[in-house]
Amino acid sequence: MTGFDGTHLSLSRSFRFGPALASEANRWLTIIDAPIRLTGSPRQETELCRLAAPDAILCRTNVGAMVEVIRQLDAHRRVALAGGGEPLSALARAAHDLASGRRTAHPELMLFESWCELREYAEFDPAGRDLLPLVELIDEHGADTVLGALDRLSPEASAEVTVSTAHRAKGREWSSVRIADDFTCPDDLDERDEDGTPLPGPIDLDEARLAYVAVTRARSQLDIGGLSWINTHPAGDPRPEGGAPTGTEGRRARAAAGKGGHDT
Repeated sequence: MTGFDGTHLSLSRSFRFGPALASEANRWLTIIDAPIRLTGSPRQETELCRLAAPDAILCRTNVGAMVEVIRQLDAHRRVALAGGGEPLSALARAAHDLASGRRTAHPELMLFESWCELREYAEFDPAGRDLLPLVELIDEHGADTVLGALDRLSPEASAEVTVSTAHRAKGREWSSVRIADDFTCPDDLDERDEDGTPLPGPIDLDEARLAYVAVTRARSQLDIGGLSWINTHPAGDPRPEGGAPTGTEGRRARAAAGKGGHDT
């Protein structure tokens, strides 16, 4: 295909969503230095707003999806899990084994010898923060309660809300989407600005690509929820017409971009 003599065309217009969501998507395309920018359909109006009861909730991790499933069941909504509940049930069973004093072969938890070791790792090691919601969920509700809740999942056709990881959401769409709060902001750098405020760390490019997938699943309404930190991160303001930021803001932007935020 690379040697095919033809005209190269980019499919940059979306008919799924309107201009407002295209602008949101373009922020993430700018961060990953993608060669195209999206144009939304003028016939489709998409609103960026807070959503209390979205059609879908997109999570970064399986642990985040488990937390959202329990929250939605507690709110008495019929909940479906994209791809079925077995992956989360396997994770809950692994947590049950650890909490019962047995080791597990589950790939996310197999390195831990005990529940206490997992708890310590999740609470005190920055690398373990993705597992902290699981620890808190099991400590609060118990593994048996979580497993019972996963047995109450509904088929998507009859559900009021679908919970999915962003990876499983690729190629799918819903009328209204909320981004779950397990999309966490980058860690601050050790450097500080002239006011003593820590400079924001760079945005991981794989995380930005996943965020792009998540925000582009909505047709009519999007609640960026757990990705709202982008509104205060210097890399979230691409300034396509106003030029580069200067002063303190410029230093923050250069720190965010030059130390891995854009990989250039």
